[in-house]
Amino acid sequence: MSFMQSRNRRQWFFAAGMASVVGAVVGCAGRPQFVRNTDPALNRASTFFAADAAKRFPYKSDLPRGGTALARAQVGYQLDQFDIVNLSTESWTDVEVWVNQSYVINLPKMEPNTLKRVNFRMIYDATGNYFPLNNTNQDQRFSKMEIVLNGKMYDVPLQLGD
Repeated sequence: MSFMQSRNRRQWFFAAGMASVVGAVVGCAGRPQFVRNTDPALNRASTFFAADAAKRFPYKSDLPRGGTALARAQVGYQLDQFDIVNLSTESWTDVEVWVNQSYVINLPKMEPNTLKRVNFRMIYDATGNYFPLNNTNQDQRFSKMEIVLNGKMYDVPLQLGD
C-alpha cells in the first residue's frame, strides 16, 4: 500500500468517526441524557419534563405529612443524576419527586424494588430551569427529597452516591 493510499484511508476513518460522534450528539438533541433510560416513561424530551414540572407548581406545603417513605434515594454529583427506589411491597403511581422544595419530576409508576435513575436535566423548577450541574456550591446540592404519594407528602432518606 502506498503512502497516499494509507493517508486517504486514515482520513476516511477519521471522517467516519467524526460523523458518528456528530450523529450521536445530534440524535440526542432535546434528550436530557445520552444513554436511554431503562424506564420508557422517562425517555422523553427535556421540553416534556419542563412543561410537566410547570404544571405541578407551586410546592404543596399544605399537604398532610406522611412521615418517612419506604424509599431510598442516592445522589451522584459526578454523573449529575439521582437514583430512587420504592422499598415497599406495593406499586406506586403518579409519584411527584420534589428536591429542595424547588425542583420536581413526576414518576408515573414506581414498582417495588425497582431502581429509577433520574438525570438532573429531568427535574425542573417553576421557571423552567433544570437542577444545576455545577454542584460545587452548597446551595446547588440536594438538601431534601420528598415525594407526593396518595395525597400525602413523605420524606425520602437521601445519601451521597459518589
